[in-house]
Amino acid sequence: MAGPVKLLSVGAFTLDTILRLETLPAHQGKFIASDGVQIASGMATSAACAAHRLGADVSLWASAGDDAVGDRLIAEIEAEGVDCSLVRRVAGARSALAAILVDAHGERIIVPFYDSRAQADPDTLPLAELSAFDAVLVDVRWPGAAALALAAARDAGRPAILDADTAPVDVLERLLPLASHIVASEPAARIVCGHALDPESACADLASRTDAFVAVTGGAAGTWWHDRGTGRVRHVEAPKVKAVDTLAAGDVFHGAFAVGLAEAMPPEQALRFASAAAALKCLRFGGRLGAPDRAETMAMMAAHWPPSGQKA
Repeated sequence: MAGPVKLLSVGAFTLDTILRLETLPAHQGKFIASDGVQIASGMATSAACAAHRLGADVSLWASAGDDAVGDRLIAEIEAEGVDCSLVRRVAGARSALAAILVDAHGERIIVPFYDSRAQADPDTLPLAELSAFDAVLVDVRWPGAAALALAAARDAGRPAILDADTAPVDVLERLLPLASHIVASEPAARIVCGHALDPESACADLASRTDAFVAVTGGAAGTWWHDRGTGRVRHVEAPKVKAVDTLAAGDVFHGAFAVGLAEAMPPEQALRFASAAAALKCLRFGGRLGAPDRAETMAMMAAHWPPSGQKA
């Protein structure tokens, strides 16, 4: 390759307070955390940071208030190497916050707050066009911006990737037709399908509703994707790890998948690349801070999916 691929990531930008407990609370009271960290995060933001660690040049288009929290968010993500020149600052709005509890098994409870003023739909893209980027990744937390970015990416002939996570059905139905690549969580797939399905069936159902590439993620159970060449749903297993913290694992997955597509990896290879990166992230506490670098991710891929003729 001539140089790093360029990625635009669009969506959530939050200040996360992450606290580690032995078990998640089941009743009211006071609980003492064994560890804690406060970091700039959010789905698109964590994906952007992960993609940069994997070798991409990344720009973030997000929205923040004109407050001290917004200043901190931008400073932290710029320090990670992600370009924040496109971040919108909204006068009088509060920047997004999230409180997150993580237990000893890596499971979590997330409670975010988004100021509707900061999340208001933008009128236009922050750029004249998106052809300078090799891929565009959006989440569902800033739907107006996501819709503009997806449509512009497809017009420019670039992968328009939707991180379809839990959101109101009208948001999902607005964004799904605009994407060239849809990677949905199990809960989001069920929202769209309108009934409970196993991941494989949900993947087939989603694929029947669109001409886009479709995958459904199942965490430790792996990822199911629809192969339009054969008309069948295929499975990519996730590397087995002892999870310490699953927070941001999905975001790391999406960031890595976007890098893979931008680098012209075949879909299955891009999903393996993403699965390896997400598994490595789960080994470390601290949300996106646990995102791996390129060398670690390639080593995990080689160990879990050895080249033909070699044994793991």
